[in-house]
Order: sequence, then C-alpha cells, then structure tokens
Amino acid sequence: MVAYRNAAATDIDAVLRFWATAAEDSHRPPDSADAVRRLIERDPEALILAVDGDTVVGSIIVGWDGWRCHLYRLAVAPTHRRQGIGRELVARAEARFLTYGGTRADAMVLDDNAPAHRVWSTAGYAPQPEWSRWVKPL
Repeated sequence: MVAYRNAAATDIDAVLRFWATAAEDSHRPPDSADAVRRLIERDPEALILAVDGDTVVGSIIVGWDGWRCHLYRLAVAPTHRRQGIGRELVARAEARFLTYGGTRADAMVLDDNAPAHRVWSTAGYAPQPEWSRWVKPL
C-alpha cells in the first residue's frame, strides 16, 4: 500500500537512490545530499514522497516563493507507474498551494519526456508556447 508523507533528513539517501533510477537527470547538475538537506531544512513540507513500505516510489518538490507556485522532480518508480501515484502527488502539491493562496502553478517538464507529458496533461497542465526557460548555472 502506497502512503504519502513529507521527506525527512533520514530519507535523503533513499531519495537520491530513487531519483537515480526514476527521474530524468541528464539536463541538470547532479543531485547532492547537501542540496536535498537544505531543501528539507528550509521547507520541511516541500518534498512530498510516495512510499511503499520503506521504499520511495514517488516524489514531487512543491516550491512556493511567496508569489508563484512551482513544481519540480515529479517522478514515479518504473515499477509503480500507471497506478495514480503521479496524479496523487500533483493533487497534494496543489492542495498545499491553495493553503498559501496560490492562484497558478507551473511545472518544469522536459520537452522530450512524453510519459511526463501525459501525467501533466491529465492533471490539467499545458505548455505555454509564449514562454521559454532561460537558465544559468551558478
């Protein structure tokens, strides 16, 4: 049975192992334990996990900057896909945004990640053709 909860510092290694197998990592800097630790310390509710027993099988990062709602790192274990876990993670993130008074959420989705497009589309998200994402490594 899959349960949902916020990540804790004790989950960091499991989250990194999970992301190494379930998340698309090729277009960004590598994840680190320090980065995940800082996220959890800064906002203990930002990283929502789906767990099956002691195993992480899903994740989403719920970003709120006081103005906009941002979603990152939606991932579901290949063994647990097509069971509604991604949809539930998105719904939990959106519920959190509503408690803050958020009015619009955006999601970072790779253009070539067709399975992710289906999840986001089902949740009511669509690409905005008038926007492009500009990044600069720090």
